[in-house]
Amino acid sequence: MSATAEYIRPMPQINPWLIAATVISATFMEVLDTSVANVSLPHIAGSLSAGVDESTWVLTSYLVSNAIVLPLTGWFSTLFGRKRFFIACVAIFTVSSFLCGMAPSLSALVFFRVIQGAGGGGMQPISQAILVDSFPRSKQGMAMAIYGMGVVVAPTLGPTLGGWITDNYSWRWIFLLNVPVGVISLVMISLLIFDPAHIVRKTFKQGLRIDFLGLGLLGVGLGFLQVVLDKGERDDWFGSTFITWATVVCITALIALVIRELTAKDPVVDVHLFKDRNFAISTFMMYSLGVVLYSTTLLLPIWLQTLMGYTAMESGMVLLPGGLLLLTALPFVGALLDRFPPRWIVAGGLCVMATGLFQLSHLSLQASSRSPINDWIISRVGTAFLFVPINVMAFYFVPRGKMNNASGLINLARNVGASTGISIVTTMLDRRAQFHQNILAENLQAGNPHFQAAMHHITNLLTTRGEDAARAAFGAHALVYQELQRQSMMLSFVDNFRLMGTICLCVLPLLFLMRQRAR
Repeated sequence: MSATAEYIRPMPQINPWLIAATVISATFMEVLDTSVANVSLPHIAGSLSAGVDESTWVLTSYLVSNAIVLPLTGWFSTLFGRKRFFIACVAIFTVSSFLCGMAPSLSALVFFRVIQGAGGGGMQPISQAILVDSFPRSKQGMAMAIYGMGVVVAPTLGPTLGGWITDNYSWRWIFLLNVPVGVISLVMISLLIFDPAHIVRKTFKQGLRIDFLGLGLLGVGLGFLQVVLDKGERDDWFGSTFITWATVVCITALIALVIRELTAKDPVVDVHLFKDRNFAISTFMMYSLGVVLYSTTLLLPIWLQTLMGYTAMESGMVLLPGGLLLLTALPFVGALLDRFPPRWIVAGGLCVMATGLFQLSHLSLQASSRSPINDWIISRVGTAFLFVPINVMAFYFVPRGKMNNASGLINLARNVGASTGISIVTTMLDRRAQFHQNILAENLQAGNPHFQAAMHHITNLLTTRGEDAARAAFGAHALVYQELQRQSMMLSFVDNFRLMGTICLCVLPLLFLMRQRAR
């Protein structure tokens, strides 16, 4: 009997919906942890006697290790077998979640988050590959819809859930709640998941080699990329020698990685997949979706809390209806794929999402509480019509034996897009606010009759409240300057939402470059 005999025996007939429930529970738990700690950073910093700036490593350490493991999923699946690797990932994630919840210091928490991110990195692409293999080709749209429930909805619900847990219990429960979910997932995976015949395991005795150079280049390239994206704005980007050199190292390592993997006998990352036009375009579109999805999920809560006076919990509740409607729309999109070509569904989704984002760009400081909720709902519903068909088109012509590799790369694209989008909006918020402040300040001149009338009115109002003339005049200038800052920041949010809407429209032409599969 051959060494691969255990992988070519007939697979047990398991209901694909049970398999879907099994893998999506683990995936939802993992993706949730990419955003659930966002609103809890001040509490974590205070509890562990650290600064809020230092506490951001709780987020970035997870993303760095997560990003490095994602493209290695196919290689690890070949070495250990997909089921074994999936079980190992869930086990590592569950144990490290417990350790994160019990961490006595910030350094310990960051270290455990690195381990947690490494365990979680393989869970997304493995779940996606299992779903694709478990459902027939005609039902792959529904399989991707189920996967989307975990990957797209979880980041939207994360801040709401994290805020509620932190306000009512402790930030530690954000991580500890993963433990029972992880244990249940391990039991279900052991009983219900099996490797299909096309998953052929190779061992080192059978000639599988470790591409140490490729592993090193991948770790250095993605690690420095995450550092640049996270620290660039704080260090003034290329005004900082460190950021400049980190960028050079990142680009050099990633270019060398591509060259290395094109020639390696056992590459850790299968870059040959990008020869497929559909997969290459879909990966770029997923990157763009990551930029828009995660950046806007960050933008709206910041606007609500900094300019509109919402609490963390209240801002999370504004995002909640959009996330719930996204959840209910995904199965509907899966059914649509049985009747309409995916490219037209994606085109409609991009237009709907862009409409919602352009509506958000018309918000003002006088906006009602319903306006952001309604506009957010439109943008999130549009997302439902993007994630599922993009994934379906990506896997049209990918060989079944390459599913693990392809899943890792397309999930990596979305995660890197998320980091890129967050960096873009945090940079633009500060710089566009300063730009608008300089423009608006030009109108606050002594010769401007409107400015003089406003100052006179405010001064008289403060005088009637008991202030003397000098203090009233000083107070009037302070109030005008404060309003100038608020209006400048509001205009900066408008610019950001408009930019994200424009990105959606710019992606549209790529749809006409993709090949259609015969129905």
